Amino acid sequence: MLRARIETTLAVVTGVLAILTLVWPNWIETLFGAEPDAGSGAAEWLVVLVLAAVAVGSGLLAHRDYRMARRRPSQGT
Repeated sequence: MLRARIETTLAVVTGVLAILTLVWPNWIETLFGAEPDAGSGAAEWLVVLVLAAVAVGSGLLAHRDYRMARRRPSQGT
């Protein structure tokens, strides 16, 4: 169950960062003080795609782990 919680947390955090990057694309440059794409915006789109992919993947893994945990009989009693 801990694994599913970690995956859920990862999905939420990366999803929020993906949305933040869509809304405020310059947050990365503001935070780190560097412009890797010389202001073209290509790096921000790459970040959005990677973060969204990680969020979706983590969410699917968490969903699978929660379903497996529900199907498994309780081993505590």
